[in-house]
Amino acid sequence: MSKVGGLEKRKSTGRKRRSRPWFSSVLTFVSVLGASATPAASIASSIDYRYFVAGGTCAAISHGITCPIDVVKTRMQSNPSKYKSLPQSTAMIIKEEGVQALATGLGPTLVGYGIEGALKFGVYEVMKPLVVLSFTRALGANSNPGPAPFLIASITAGAIASLVLVPMESARIRMVTDSDFGEMNLVSGLRRLVEESGLRVTLTAGLGAMLAKQVINSPRSAGLTLGDSISKATSPHAVKWIVSVLAAMTASVIACLLSQPGDVILTETYKGCSVANEDEPCDVTKKNTLWGVSSTIYSRSEDKGAVPALSGFFTGLQARFLHVGTIITSQLVIYDIVKQLLGLPATGSH
Repeated sequence: MSKVGGLEKRKSTGRKRRSRPWFSSVLTFVSVLGASATPAASIASSIDYRYFVAGGTCAAISHGITCPIDVVKTRMQSNPSKYKSLPQSTAMIIKEEGVQALATGLGPTLVGYGIEGALKFGVYEVMKPLVVLSFTRALGANSNPGPAPFLIASITAGAIASLVLVPMESARIRMVTDSDFGEMNLVSGLRRLVEESGLRVTLTAGLGAMLAKQVINSPRSAGLTLGDSISKATSPHAVKWIVSVLAAMTASVIACLLSQPGDVILTETYKGCSVANEDEPCDVTKKNTLWGVSSTIYSRSEDKGAVPALSGFFTGLQARFLHVGTIITSQLVIYDIVKQLLGLPATGSH
């Protein structure tokens, strides 16, 4: 009995010894999780709505004042055989439709980019410390992750913000390119789109191209913060601001080149079949797929060779450079002004 009892006792003791590492691992995991969650929860609880307000304000104003350039760019992309250059296209639109035509689509622009800007800047400011915290925990407290956290936060914010632009850009482009939408406002334009294609298509059509354009384009919004990190060693605020703007402009040029095909694809997707001319009949089935839209753009100059065919994806680049450059400069100035009016620190001062 004693041996049996001893055996039972040893078995019991063995089970207890085997259970201790498992129990300790659980406690260790919970403690680490709690320690990791505490700073994240602290950061999440300190979300400042003022960044969302400043971002929405600067984006709405900067895109609003550049609406005429956007109209010309969209016409050049939607009908390149008629609208060939920025000066010629601007003069033609004013001559045929009046100067007020350059403000077409202003409603969707203000609303769409107002919401997009609020999300892009607001989510970026929220994401930035969280991503930096993750890099610090992964690489060590004394590590220097470089610009990676800023780019990741910017790309994430751009992807989230782009979702609201799908119906707004669809309405804006139809108002600019389709005479049937010419007299409509934002509400009636969106209602017409839903009647034509249904709610699901209205909210998702061109989403792939939109994400490609905005995600590639989003690092330009991180240029301000990247400029801040470069200008920490300089003391004059004016120098810091200039460095930040130059960093954002440099990022915007690169992002503009990379995202230009996505912008052309979006215009072709949203312009509607009534815009098609006799030389380029509209195929509805092609307009429902990214490949179909891309093949339509490529085929415009396919008979002239591969390079001219591919150049179709860069139609209106001159106008877009002017458009994006003006937006970036005005956006950063307005963002800095609104932040200070709301009591937030000036750019480059923290």
